[in-house]
Amino acid sequence: MNQVKFFDLGLADYQQAWDYQEKLFQQLIAAKLNKRNAETAVTIEKTISYLLFCEHPHVYTIGKSGNEKHLLLNQNQLAEKNATYYKINRGGDITYHGPGQIVGYPILNLDNFFTDIHKYLRFIEEVIIRTLADYNLSAQRYEGYTGVWLDVDNPAKARKICAIGVRTSRWVTMHGWALNVNTDVSYFNNIIPCGITDKAVTSLEKELGKKLDLNEVKSKLKKHFAQVFECEIICE
Repeated sequence: MNQVKFFDLGLADYQQAWDYQEKLFQQLIAAKLNKRNAETAVTIEKTISYLLFCEHPHVYTIGKSGNEKHLLLNQNQLAEKNATYYKINRGGDITYHGPGQIVGYPILNLDNFFTDIHKYLRFIEEVIIRTLADYNLSAQRYEGYTGVWLDVDNPAKARKICAIGVRTSRWVTMHGWALNVNTDVSYFNNIIPCGITDKAVTSLEKELGKKLDLNEVKSKLKKHFAQVFECEIICE
């Protein structure tokens, strides 16, 4: 069974978390290239996948295909909101990260799982869907969109609870998901989330009417990640 090392970075500055992801990402790619012809390559590679959890201070990030006009704040207004802004190398448009949101960054060697990016995205969605089901929320995929949604059968009420954006190179992944748990969703009013103008954003707190224990949600996410990806989570 594949092993995935887990680290909880807590409340982490976005740039520092990005740099840490990039370090692990590049190390894994280098290990794959350097050991491609070694007899022990498979054994070594199977020990090198990671799952990072964190929260971020208020920050807006935009993917390489995103439209900067979807950020509705100027630099002064960003400062007033105590928020920062980054252009990053994942797919997708603009989104928000902040306290009370569980961000998951899987850094996986997909050669050990499956080499199919669409399947990978569906598996991440499945992890979130199963986690929300533990709270009696019937979350679903929304055809034509990534992420996880509620009430997809009613376009007027459909709302997004989890955004997903990833980067891959040589079948190694980085970036991941942002699940709104106790998130201040008013910060999404300052952007056009993922370029979608006619859909709302929600959170577990908003749907259930109470704050949740983030550690409890993290535990459920780890459990479902291990089940969906058929791996063993190793806590460091």
